[in-house]
Amino acid sequence: MPTENGERRRAGRWSPALTEPLSRVRLRAGRELAVVNVSVHGVLVEGAMRLLPGTHVDVHIMGAHGRVLVRARVVRCAVWALLADLVHYRGALSFDRAVELARPATALGAGVSSAA
Repeated sequence: MPTENGERRRAGRWSPALTEPLSRVRLRAGRELAVVNVSVHGVLVEGAMRLLPGTHVDVHIMGAHGRVLVRARVVRCAVWALLADLVHYRGALSFDRAVELARPATALGAGVSSAA
């Protein structure tokens, strides 16, 4: 629900540290993506794989009770970086259901991050 400042997110997001298991997710097909930020309703990911908006993907993610397989809808995907021999994409995935995540103590109460 939008607020006065235009915020539409349903839940606060946080960026996991590179050492956390939640810093990476794996698609059911085996491709791994880096997590930019995450909430109980979705995740912003980055990687060399183009995701097709409107499609559904199955994502292995580290929840509060271990690894869970979650179905998600690709909301958007765009080229994020161009290298000489590689294209990096950034995409937003919306989970079909809320996922109880293992949120680190430092992120508790952090609210919404500035990342998209």
